[in-house]
Amino acid sequence: MPHPREIVTAERVIPAPAAAIFDVLADPARHPEIDGSGSVKRARPGSAARLSKGATFGMDMHRGVHYGMVSTVTEFDEGRRIAWSPKPAGGRGARLVGRIWRYELEPVDSGTRVRETWDISHEALRFVLRYVAASRTRQDMIKSLKRLEGLVTSQA
Repeated sequence: MPHPREIVTAERVIPAPAAAIFDVLADPARHPEIDGSGSVKRARPGSAARLSKGATFGMDMHRGVHYGMVSTVTEFDEGRRIAWSPKPAGGRGARLVGRIWRYELEPVDSGTRVRETWDISHEALRFVLRYVAASRTRQDMIKSLKRLEGLVTSQA
């Protein structure tokens, strides 16, 4: 059973259809607009234009230092669920990184309930991350969901 700080979630009901929200999540070029941490800077050239199961996409990142991540989509259910597993772009330390970012969408009367999950239960250094990053990550996820809402409701 994972430690409670190894699977962190945040959710928000967004007054928009699931399809519109999913379209933003499935477009890696939009991820910097969503990111509440400020660390996602831009999609790398060669990234999939629209994500699907098994698709890969790279991101230029900055959190104290510049670095890159390459993610593989591990779960994909159009309009309902998308998840990816990021690894360092250079490959160094890839075997230590086992986190998953997941978005689950559920239609509700007032729009769509969006749940974002950061799952580090298979991360080699999870014992460090769960104390160093879990609370900050949850706050960043709350910001991300608010930003996602702003993006999809301003398009209407």
